[in-house]
Amino acid sequence: MFGRLRLRTQLLATYLLLLLISLFIIASALLVFLATRPAPVESSYDRLASLMQGLGVRNFLENVETSAGNGVQSYGRDNFGNGNGPGNGPGNANSNEQIETQWNERFGQFFTQMDQYADYSDVRVMWLYANSARGTVVIFDSQHVYNTLDPLTLKVDDSYNANPELQTYLSGNERQYYGSFIDPDGSEWVYGGVAAVGLQRIAPARFREAASVILVAEPRPTVSLQTTLGEFSRALLPPLIQAGCVGLILSIILAFLVSRGIARPLQSVALAAGEVARGKIHERVPESGPLEVRTVAQSFNKMSAAVRDSQEVQRDFLVNVSHDLKTPLASIQGYSQAIIDGVAKDPTAAAQIIYDEAGRLNRMVVELTDLARMQAGRLSMKLTALDVGEIAAAVAQRVSVVARKKNINLEVETGPMPHIAGDGDRLAQVFTNLLSNAIKFTPEGGTVLLHTGVRNGGVEIIVRDTGIGIPPEDLPRIFERFYQVDKARGPKRGTGLGLAIVQEIIQAHGGTISAASDGPNRGTTFTIWLPSPQLSTLMARRDLMG
Repeated sequence: MFGRLRLRTQLLATYLLLLLISLFIIASALLVFLATRPAPVESSYDRLASLMQGLGVRNFLENVETSAGNGVQSYGRDNFGNGNGPGNGPGNANSNEQIETQWNERFGQFFTQMDQYADYSDVRVMWLYANSARGTVVIFDSQHVYNTLDPLTLKVDDSYNANPELQTYLSGNERQYYGSFIDPDGSEWVYGGVAAVGLQRIAPARFREAASVILVAEPRPTVSLQTTLGEFSRALLPPLIQAGCVGLILSIILAFLVSRGIARPLQSVALAAGEVARGKIHERVPESGPLEVRTVAQSFNKMSAAVRDSQEVQRDFLVNVSHDLKTPLASIQGYSQAIIDGVAKDPTAAAQIIYDEAGRLNRMVVELTDLARMQAGRLSMKLTALDVGEIAAAVAQRVSVVARKKNINLEVETGPMPHIAGDGDRLAQVFTNLLSNAIKFTPEGGTVLLHTGVRNGGVEIIVRDTGIGIPPEDLPRIFERFYQVDKARGPKRGTGLGLAIVQEIIQAHGGTISAASDGPNRGTTFTIWLPSPQLSTLMARRDLMG
């Protein structure tokens, strides 16, 4: 997305994108919060209080009490109370039925009035009775959701004080109630109600101990989207815009500072890489900036040092090879010219020198060719089941002649060994190189040890000498191509390719090789480990190699 932009532009764009995403998330969360929060119910309570005045609760109570009271006096008011009256007693059942009939006729008119008022005012009117035995039950519901005597649970909101206008309208004996209830379908209603004491006094006998409540209800108000957006734009949008502007300024400053801290070290790396490409291999870059940039700088400096060391090694190799080629070529040319001119005192000896020098040149060319093939992965390996101990002992036998000439004690410690999958000729080349080097760099009277054994599910070969040793600073590099510990030219000098070839052969067999030395004139130890596969794996490898 930002691949072709400058680092500073990418950082700025990233910061701005994060800022916009953060503001969007905050704004969305605020909108959701505003849209889902319950609306204040105080205004609903005030409206419901006014509607209860419009319903005429007090006038109705007065009328019903007067008319019902007259009827009660005719049959004895104590039929509805606890006193003793003329209509009291077991034989007064007919009077109770007549009063209940009068009750139903009188309040049937009130039910009709409540229905009409509910339709006209678009509210819900309910009449409830509450006592300790039955709880709260419904007597009338203009929505007809509840039947007579259905239970209803009311939540009372004590935080809302009695409406003063409604309280002035009432006679003073009634009590106001405000709160909410939930229908069976889950819809929530807020209500305002009045405890109708007069109705309680004239209620039928089964409701005589109950408190009757007439309430007006409407659905709980919710915040509309338009209201939410209006509140958001008025109260929250300006601070968000201000925060966005401040964030924009801070993003620009932060992007500039961070990009400068990152870009400068990277630019130094780029400039140094250009200098190295132009041949200035000693260039280094300061390791500064963030951790990732410092890691890049460190890697570049290591790469530059490796390139420098490699070029120095190759330069030394070219100089040394030129000398090593020049010496045998000069011998070949000189002795062949002597033979041609007939001035050679011993033509046979001269021919032998020519032959030996040609062999030396041939070995050098073969080593260079083998190393190139190994590193290119094109060197053929003929894997067979073989005994490493036998191969090592045979090589030791061949080089023992040279050891005896130098009065060097060559010790061989071998025993029964498991077979491994390997190329016998290549492994013999490895052992020959290591033993020849050990004999070459061990002074007369010294000792060279060849030991074979079993370790960690494989075979181990150790070549240890008491020779000139290897300086600690040279140990990490002795397996590099063209690297030689002894920089001086002389008859003992090689091409610097032998140990590199040895390492390639061992690694091609899946093994490892390491070198250890306690320092100059304290000897050197080479340790080889080769895996010993199961016979089935060995045969599979043989089949694979054909």
